[in-house]
Amino acid sequence: MSDSRPVALDAMGGDHAPHEIVAGAVHAVRERGLPVVLVGSPRVLFEALADHGATQEVPIVRAEEALAMNEGALASLRRPRSSIAVACHLVRRGDACAVVSAGSTAGVVATGRLRLKAQQHVLRPAIAVRLPTLPRPTLLVDAGANADAKPEMLVQFAHLGAAYAELAHGATEPKIGLLTIGSEPEKGNKLTKRANELLQSSPGLHFAGNIEGHDLLTGKVDVITTDGFTGNVALKTMEGAVRYAFAELRTAVEESRLAKLGAALQRNRLRELRNRLDAEAYGGAVLLGLNGTVVIAHGSSRAPAISAACQLAADMSANGIVTRIGDRIATSHRSHRLW
Repeated sequence: MSDSRPVALDAMGGDHAPHEIVAGAVHAVRERGLPVVLVGSPRVLFEALADHGATQEVPIVRAEEALAMNEGALASLRRPRSSIAVACHLVRRGDACAVVSAGSTAGVVATGRLRLKAQQHVLRPAIAVRLPTLPRPTLLVDAGANADAKPEMLVQFAHLGAAYAELAHGATEPKIGLLTIGSEPEKGNKLTKRANELLQSSPGLHFAGNIEGHDLLTGKVDVITTDGFTGNVALKTMEGAVRYAFAELRTAVEESRLAKLGAALQRNRLRELRNRLDAEAYGGAVLLGLNGTVVIAHGSSRAPAISAACQLAADMSANGIVTRIGDRIATSHRSHRLW
């Protein structure tokens, strides 16, 4: 399935905007064959495109303002003509298939909720991040959209993640895990204890039980559901640990000729491992539960990561993630009404 509509790329969001964002757009167009439209300041973007000789390849849509990386959710109200707001408007109007932004996560989430609205019966949209597990990725939901959550939300996050896993990873009956401090059902705080009870009795979910922090990269489940506060802390802890491990490995390799020789012999394997554990290679996180596809790239994303995010957004839109979630949530809502 394909969609001829372009990806609306927020060119003003991110630590390295607009130049790395523009470079990512050009890469997506030339190397991936994706239609992309840049949203932001026309003069700045035209000059950046000219550096790549791509002024005729990537169209520009004007946006008068931009959200700064340190601005939070309230900025979405103060800046109705920001680049992320205009990008969302293009999707809502049907002129773009998806939104990609490396801007402030809080700003993107708030603007998405304001401009695209949550799907029917969705309590709160949630951020889904792919963890590099084998044989297929594990989804962590929520990774930061909802710092405070109710038990019913964690059940919905499980449904959102299950829809994603079915569509993107081919999981026919995704296994769901609840992130908490012990594998026993009674372990955790009031939120996780009640969520465990609801998940055990929720139709349409294959609940595999509680999982702990050390299970994040084991691939024991297809979807890990948690509140946004816990999920974000877990995600950033894991990313930091991976960076630390590779830094220590690099130091160890450089300490002796024998270690350098061993590393040279394992060069391809090490490169493959590094690429698999590189968060930017996955293209970003997907904001699930809105009436439109939104991908949030890492704020420090360079051109390759932006290009990958555009590919992820286009694929999710073309495969009907919004419809898949709508169907699953509607079925779940009907089942709960029958209780």
